[in-house]
This record gives sequence, structure tokens and C-alpha cells, in this order.
Amino acid sequence: MGILEELKERSGAVCELCRSTDNLSVYEVPPVSKGGIDQSVLICTTCIAQIDDPDTVDPNHWRCLNDSMWSEHDAVKVVAWRMLSRLKHEGWPKDLLDMMYLEDATLQWAKATGEGLDESEKIIHRDVNGVILEVGDNVVLIKDLKVKGSSMVAKQGTAVRRISLDPENAEYIEGKVEGQQIVIITKYVKKT
Repeated sequence: MGILEELKERSGAVCELCRSTDNLSVYEVPPVSKGGIDQSVLICTTCIAQIDDPDTVDPNHWRCLNDSMWSEHDAVKVVAWRMLSRLKHEGWPKDLLDMMYLEDATLQWAKATGEGLDESEKIIHRDVNGVILEVGDNVVLIKDLKVKGSSMVAKQGTAVRRISLDPENAEYIEGKVEGQQIVIITKYVKKT
């Protein structure tokens, strides 16, 4: 059984956020390390569009989080927490956030994208050209890099797919090169 079928079974074939039955698809909750059903939710295109583009958010659509924030599935709770954090200036989401409880690991996952921080508090990762890097982006190395702690040299032009960001330092990202997870300094990469 594929992830889509498993999520439909888990959710009763409805959006796990707003309960819509139209245009459902799998949404992997970033940052994704293993993927799979535990890091995914089944959501409608309306929810996906508003998650991906903060400028299109309709606060009234997200009143559905009053119910879905109590889901037993961590991925659903993470998305609910992030959307409530994004909307906390509306007033009512702040009350829901105050009621919401997340285990430490789940809360760390929810905060991994910087949602809930004021713009002045966010750590912004930029490549050599100043382009903003996000979790899951693909980058290319712009110079040969010696990997500390090994004899490996990551060659210029090497593609690094699905990067993750260091939540505490804007100069560091992580990605796999030749099957090895390494830390890379952002000034040595270009977003593709």
C-alpha cells in the first residue's frame, strides 16, 4: 500500500486539517529526513496553496485548526502549530496555541522552519548570490571543499539535493555528498 492510500485510510479520505474531501494529496512536512506516513499529512489543494504562499492565507479558513490541532498524529500537529503561529496576530490563534501541547521533539520539528518567529528573529540562509535557501532546496558546490574528519574532497559542481538548514547559524547547511551527510558553508553553494 502506498503512502497516499495509507493516509486516506488514516484520515478517512478527508483533509487532515480542514476536513475537505476535494483534491487531496500527500504533503511531506518539512524538514523531511525519512519521509513516509509519519512525516506526511493528507491535505487539500486549498490548504497546500495557503501553506506554501503566506500571501494567500485566509485566516477564516484556518479556524478548522481548532479541531485538527488535537490530532494523534505528530505531522498534523506540526502543520497546525505552524499555521497557528503564522496567524497569531489575528488573536484567536494565540488562544489555541496556548492550549496546544507538543512533546519536545515534536515542538522542535514544528520550529525547524522558523515559523512562529518574528521576522527580526529568523535566521535566513543565503547562497553565494544572496538567494534565500530553504529546507529541501537543491544546491551546487561552487568550489572544491575538503570534508573535515575525512579524506574526501567534495568537487566543484557537485549537486547536493534536499538540504537542511542549521537552525542556529545562517552560514551552515547540511546535505549528502557521495552518501555522506556533511555540513557546508553557504558561501560555497549556489541554489539550483
